[in-house]
Amino acid sequence: MLSKLAASFTLAFAAVAAAPAFAQSPAQNFPNKPMRIIVTFTPGGAPDILGRLLADRMQAAWGQPVIVENKPGAGGNIGADVAAKAAPDGYTLLVGTVGTHAINGALYEKMPYDMVKDFSPISLLATTPNMLVVHNSVPAKNLQEFIALGKKEGKMTFASSGSGTSIHVSGELFKTQTGIDMQHIPYKGRASAIPDLLGGRVTMMFDNMPSSLPLVREGKLRALGVTSAKRSPAAPDIPTIAEQGLPGFEAVSWFALFTSPGVPKPIVDKLQAEVQKILKSPEASKKLLDIGLEPVGSSAEELVTYQRAEIAKWSKVVKDSGAKAE
Repeated sequence: MLSKLAASFTLAFAAVAAAPAFAQSPAQNFPNKPMRIIVTFTPGGAPDILGRLLADRMQAAWGQPVIVENKPGAGGNIGADVAAKAAPDGYTLLVGTVGTHAINGALYEKMPYDMVKDFSPISLLATTPNMLVVHNSVPAKNLQEFIALGKKEGKMTFASSGSGTSIHVSGELFKTQTGIDMQHIPYKGRASAIPDLLGGRVTMMFDNMPSSLPLVREGKLRALGVTSAKRSPAAPDIPTIAEQGLPGFEAVSWFALFTSPGVPKPIVDKLQAEVQKILKSPEASKKLLDIGLEPVGSSAEELVTYQRAEIAKWSKVVKDSGAKAE
């Protein structure tokens, strides 16, 4: 009888001891309250498109509200800093960009966050080429004509959605490789830059393809080339800048999902698995590819490796061009 009681006591004790470990699993009940996805630029651009796609799908999958918060300014630094300083619980996500996580550290004299140490990487979301677009009044019909025009007429102006964006440094790279005198005109976001480009008040822009491709298709802007190494499947008729006389020219915009530092790995893993599921779904994949965004869905480790290579690349471009945050 005593042996049976002892055995029962042992089993009960083991169950109680095991219960806290199970109950305390960080991802067990995640998420159980509203989440937010910070987008560091104004609505309508590629980061916003990706943020809203993720928000809609995560909300449907988990039954919790997922709110997109647009926090533009300082080349994305303002919004990224909010995410870096958020509670380490996984409820604040960030659609980071090549600017906020690879360029700005070299461009800005003082950064409010460390591009690598102050975030928990989740997944590389998508990549897209930038597209060199000009106002229809520009007489050049191809890249070589445009370069010749720039050297003949002198200073040109190129718009960007802010200092430190891939749109900005694509222009700096072009300036360095062609020798054209180009003045950078930074705006607070694409929504402010495009009207001036459409009105002919600035000469050109290296805009993200998802933003400008509809305007090119409507005949409101002229595309002279894309910045990727290969032509984009979304616009195969538009040649690359590299194939038009600037070999090696490549400037791809990328977007990745991060959260604040210190978030438990089981939560990061759960977020990553959901992101990969979303990006690999046929509907989401087609939607992104149609507008020039190539879905990726990497692991956190792959994102870190890619990010470090991009930091090295763009630090050199910033140094060689003498670019500064304006």
